[in-house]
Amino acid sequence: MRKVLVATDKPFAKVAVDGIRKIVEDAGCELVLLEKYADHSDLVRAVEDVDAVIIRSDVADRRVIEAGKKLKIIVRAGAGYDNIDLNAATEHKVVAMNTPGQNSNAVAELALGMMVYMARNSFNGSSGTELRGKTLGIHAYGNVGKYVALIAKGFGMNVYAFDPYVDNEVMLAEGIQPLATAEELYSKCQYVSLHIPANAQTKKSIGYDLLMKMPKGATLVNTARKEVIDEEGILRVFAERPDFKYLSDIEPDVKAQFESLYAGRYFFTPKKMGAQTSEANVNAGLAAARQIIDFFENGNTTFQVNK
Repeated sequence: MRKVLVATDKPFAKVAVDGIRKIVEDAGCELVLLEKYADHSDLVRAVEDVDAVIIRSDVADRRVIEAGKKLKIIVRAGAGYDNIDLNAATEHKVVAMNTPGQNSNAVAELALGMMVYMARNSFNGSSGTELRGKTLGIHAYGNVGKYVALIAKGFGMNVYAFDPYVDNEVMLAEGIQPLATAEELYSKCQYVSLHIPANAQTKKSIGYDLLMKMPKGATLVNTARKEVIDEEGILRVFAERPDFKYLSDIEPDVKAQFESLYAGRYFFTPKKMGAQTSEANVNAGLAAARQIIDFFENGNTTFQVNK
């Protein structure tokens, strides 16, 4: 009997676990749960005799993958997959997948919610500004970016996007104005919402030169990854531009400097909150389980992220 391990330091909701269990057991497999574990070594031990693993923000590094002697597939319940060592997975013939689109609306709602919160001065009783009529730039027009655009248009924002991997015709058909370069996007938009992955090309790519191009009253919104920000660069921007604001679903390493110098101009969630809704929790978990069973039964590797 194949074993499917659900390894979640931040556990799925019970309804999601129940749904995962039904999918797994209906397919004749055994479900193994590892929740709120104390140390990474607990995950290493748990993976030793399983055929598949579902993770959330848990780290499937080389140590985990090498310990999984029977391991055939790892699925990250969510869009990002930088917590999986893809090279190690490929070397050991382990298929790595994500579940794109399952958390997209939750992340998009958080992005717009943070924009409203900052535009209204953290609801401190003073007069703020409205989103209607403001320009929003979406940096990477993928699953999340599309939801951000849809919601922002409902607010009456003017929405632009830059994504070299998406045809302009796709954006135009959805009422979004495509721009040719990142520099053009940042120069034009009062708000920029980041949805780029963290990889060798994007890490620390959002820094001083790009951010200084943004118009007066600029706000950067990051629900992507901490690593894409050049933190020293954004601190330079804050020092030179009292109008600049930063909203992030990931606390930066330089959080203490923001706290001591720039009160009222930033907001960081206490932990990554983009996918932290009951709906996204269930959607991503069930999708991960279905993808594992589909892989076992049909060899489907549609969402494979390593080669």
